[in-house]
Amino acid sequence: MASTIRLELVTPERLLLSEEVDEVILPGYEGEFGVLPEHTQYLAILNIGVLRYRKGSETRRIALGGGYAEVTPERVVVMADTAERAEEIDVERARRARERAEAALKELSLDDETYAKAYAALQRAMVRMAAGE
Repeated sequence: MASTIRLELVTPERLLLSEEVDEVILPGYEGEFGVLPEHTQYLAILNIGVLRYRKGSETRRIALGGGYAEVTPERVVVMADTAERAEEIDVERARRARERAEAALKELSLDDETYAKAYAALQRAMVRMAAGE
């Protein structure tokens, strides 16, 4: 039995990651799910959230903007709309984005066409903060 699984993360702009890891935890559409080596085949829709992966005793985080994951016994391929490593995130900028989105949401009603856009901006900011801290 394999002791690691290959994690590949791609966005429309770049290959962000290709590494052997011990475990991957993904933000699935219906909640988080974990993947270990020799996992059964699986396709999943990913939500905006934090992808975590473990190598030895170290856990790393990546902010995801949604996407898809293909899981096989040997690898996990994540095709993300956007992805940002924790060390690339400007947490203060994410805080300001959260504040702007919260202020915009206070001014909008659920019927307003821009409500969904403001809510998505709030989610992205909160995920970036969670991954970056």
